Amino acid sequence: MPSCSGLISEVIKYPRALFRTVFVIVNNIYCVPTYLIWMFLLLPLKKIHESYYYKIEGVLFHWLLANVTMWSYTAGYDMVEMGDDITPALDERTLVIANHQSTSDVPLLMATFNVKKGVLPNIMWIMDRLFKYTNFGAVSLIHQDFFIASGKSNRERSLLDLKKHLTQSYIPRERKWMVLFPEGGFLRKRKEVSQRFAEKNNLPVLNNVTVPRVGAMKAIVDVLGSPDSPCSDGARMMPSAVVEDEFARTATSQQQLQEESQQHDDVSSTLINSEAISTDDCDNFKDSPFTKLNGKLGDCLEYILDVTIGYPNGKPLDLPNIVHGFRNPCQTYLFYRLYRSSEVPRDSESLTRWLYDRFFEKERLLEEFYRTGTFPCGSSATLPTVVQQDLLRFLLIHLFFVTSTYVHYQLILMLINYSNVMYVYLLSNS
Repeated sequence: MPSCSGLISEVIKYPRALFRTVFVIVNNIYCVPTYLIWMFLLLPLKKIHESYYYKIEGVLFHWLLANVTMWSYTAGYDMVEMGDDITPALDERTLVIANHQSTSDVPLLMATFNVKKGVLPNIMWIMDRLFKYTNFGAVSLIHQDFFIASGKSNRERSLLDLKKHLTQSYIPRERKWMVLFPEGGFLRKRKEVSQRFAEKNNLPVLNNVTVPRVGAMKAIVDVLGSPDSPCSDGARMMPSAVVEDEFARTATSQQQLQEESQQHDDVSSTLINSEAISTDDCDNFKDSPFTKLNGKLGDCLEYILDVTIGYPNGKPLDLPNIVHGFRNPCQTYLFYRLYRSSEVPRDSESLTRWLYDRFFEKERLLEEFYRTGTFPCGSSATLPTVVQQDLLRFLLIHLFFVTSTYVHYQLILMLINYSNVMYVYLLSNS
């Protein structure tokens, strides 16, 4: 027979879930427009001093994502960090690669990065183009995240657009971290086709992750290189026309490889297309214009942070769980592997193998996690640490958005009243 406290807990779940759902909807209604209005009001600053504009934008963007963090935190969904110490990468150009299981991956990564100083204001998310049409789409456009188009027909153009975005937005805005999900979709959607691809190509058949797509990572490595690449102080920012020329230079070889790959499925073309991105080998890469576009060493990629996300019992949360909080409180684990960019190969074949090996390792890590409830802790690994959020900070940020909404509302009313007065005045003098 259930205890009295257990029965009460079950009963209050439903009104609590309803209250949370209403709160999140209302939270979106006033937080997102407040961010957009502030960015509109600050447009004159963008003309005067663009870097200050984007510094302010980064702070507001961080505060907006802190609201998303508050949703998972108040639902009792904690994050636990393990693995390598990532402190050296916090203020450096870092590519984050992670496995992708559900719609909760991004909010929970936001919650983890929320407490790390300087990460969220200077982060760039690489996400599916469909997210452009969500309520956060306008925010991401202003923050200049990158929307990648899925599908074989869009792949080459998307990779070119990514390279141009890095040169025109990521580097000039002095962004630091960028987040990429190399699998290109959720585990449940890609698992079957990934396993078919693995069987055809004599690769390990994966159950907890899928075979990653290499194209986007290859494009990033091409553009950003590493501190050991010749990003000379005398070099200037490469214009977009050079990117177009570099892409066109390999178009013929890409077309030939695509024709040879038509008998394969969409996932198998990932390997072929990743190899078709550039015909340069590792030595030629060092002389590529992509590695010389940055103008200084600080514009090169410093670290690759490999994140393995493990949900309790292999049952991922999802965005509705985070909204209504109906699922019982739990802990989601993040296991870190930190690599210097110079350790990562750059020619297509070696980079493909390197990325595949990372996901084969994720498979083994997740098998151990689902069996024992924790990731294996090596001698140099950080012990499990729960990410601690600051409730007072959440309340202060929330107060800022509420106050801003009131101020903006009064401003809009004032403009409407002024417009009405001017309209009446003009009519009376006509």
